[in-house]
Amino acid sequence: MTVDASNLELPNKPGVYLFRRGDDRVMYVGKASDLRSRVRSYFTGRPDREMVPRLVEDSDRVDCIVTQSPSEALILERQLIRKHKPRYNSLLKDDKSYPFIALTGEDHPRILYTRHPPEGARLWGPFPDVGAAKRVIQLLRRQFGIRDCPELLPQGCLAMHIGLCAAPCIEPEGYEERIRAATSVLDGDAAVLVGALQAEMDASSEGLEYERAARTRDMIAAVQRTISQQVIHSRFYQDCDAVGFASEGDTGCLVILHAKDGIIQGQVDYPLIHRGDVADSVSLVLAEHYANRKPPRTLLVPAPIGDALASWLSERRGSAIEARVPQRGELAKLRGMADRNAEVLAQRHTKRRSGSLEQSAADDGALLLGLESLNYLVCFDMAHILGEERVGACVVMRNGRPAKKEYRTYRVKTDAVDDLRMMSEVVERWLKRQEGWPDLLLLDGGETHLSTVASMLEGHGLGGRFPVAALAKREESLHMAGRDPILLDRRGRVLVHARDEAHRFVNRYHRKRRDKGSLGDPLEAVEGLGAKKIQSLLRHFGGRKGIRHASVEELREVPGIGKAMAERVHSHMNG
Repeated sequence: MTVDASNLELPNKPGVYLFRRGDDRVMYVGKASDLRSRVRSYFTGRPDREMVPRLVEDSDRVDCIVTQSPSEALILERQLIRKHKPRYNSLLKDDKSYPFIALTGEDHPRILYTRHPPEGARLWGPFPDVGAAKRVIQLLRRQFGIRDCPELLPQGCLAMHIGLCAAPCIEPEGYEERIRAATSVLDGDAAVLVGALQAEMDASSEGLEYERAARTRDMIAAVQRTISQQVIHSRFYQDCDAVGFASEGDTGCLVILHAKDGIIQGQVDYPLIHRGDVADSVSLVLAEHYANRKPPRTLLVPAPIGDALASWLSERRGSAIEARVPQRGELAKLRGMADRNAEVLAQRHTKRRSGSLEQSAADDGALLLGLESLNYLVCFDMAHILGEERVGACVVMRNGRPAKKEYRTYRVKTDAVDDLRMMSEVVERWLKRQEGWPDLLLLDGGETHLSTVASMLEGHGLGGRFPVAALAKREESLHMAGRDPILLDRRGRVLVHARDEAHRFVNRYHRKRRDKGSLGDPLEAVEGLGAKKIQSLLRHFGGRKGIRHASVEELREVPGIGKAMAERVHSHMNG
């Protein structure tokens, strides 16, 4: 049914309008300084956008929410788009606000990767590249020991013991200087961090640890690219952001180049679902990008942004901003460069979306569990036979794919013979070598495995630091603390794949250990009989057959074999 324009009763006030179907599904959300005038423009004979006739035809009515100002309408529009995900609106790809790096306002601040920053925290971001934000936090914690634990523990925590935290809970002196150094890096001065990494790289190189030196070199390059990159100098680029846009079908990408004091200091890109209206997509991203940061004095855009958004940006800045669509000169060249960057990224996102079934599986799993991402998944499994050859293993999935270089095997060192204690020991040993935490720690087991490992994590001050789940083979039911069991369907295929891969890998290692034991020399099992005495026995008797048929007296004639040893060898070789 088509909306009947004659029945529209809308006020001449600012607000938000919603096109709805008969089943109440929201098809489009828009903002307006004058609701009546804006909505009536959808029913003219010459619509300004291709999607307008389809929108009017697919909708049954138009609702509105009046606000006190156009700026309030802008904020409300963003919230409603995020809530209803309308078919005809452009949408941010992950359907959420982007994450930030935050330093809390506590006496001993902690560093956080979060989509919901705590009140009073100092923020950097948003970061459309989630992996980049996590890498920056990992580097800052490793170099400066900034804590991330939710509470100060008088006895310290695991992060302190493995060198990721300076332990202000025990010795607060000097922690303030560490915070200042980390803040300096996040503000764009990476000299301190890069210097420390270069010293580490040189030390690794001198110690002939070339692989480690290469990894450090790559970290330096990443920090320099993402934090302190300087590309172009110009007297025109004093305080402006250039916005570039490109799309491939319904996949769009918006790039923001930030320039200050004559230097382009870096770029941020936002992949999004594009519905055909460039101004709509640009407004959506700008409202998201500047929600928690100060807008520049000049904004170079590919299409006019409208008075409401311009007014809101000016409020955010505290002074008037100038939004321009430059046609020629240096500023047009800068905006053209932003467009070219957007074109490259749009093509890359299109290829990635069409070619990565594994990434789709990881995204589906994250959506199923309500996690921000599932791009780093670690899964544990154990194997033993009646308490013999007790081994464990973990596998790692990166972006839905097995990262086999990160697989690890473990031999149980304690006297534990049950799965629960063995798995707890192995996970604890794995923890001590980690510099960053996974998006999910998965256990092959049930609720008892989950509670046992969770108790161990609590003991190390890591409770709640990262999600933990246990996947039981029966009915493929997933257990997580505080939730009802989830019966996995196709959306959980990445979890099943990780569990099966861990099972395959640990069983392969277990077979290898058993085979090694079966091929060993039977004489090695005799207590106190070392390699030299075995060699003497073999030389004296000419082989194991001669040893097996020798008496105790004959065995005693071998140099180094006393009466007790001869009796042990005779007893062992003759059952």
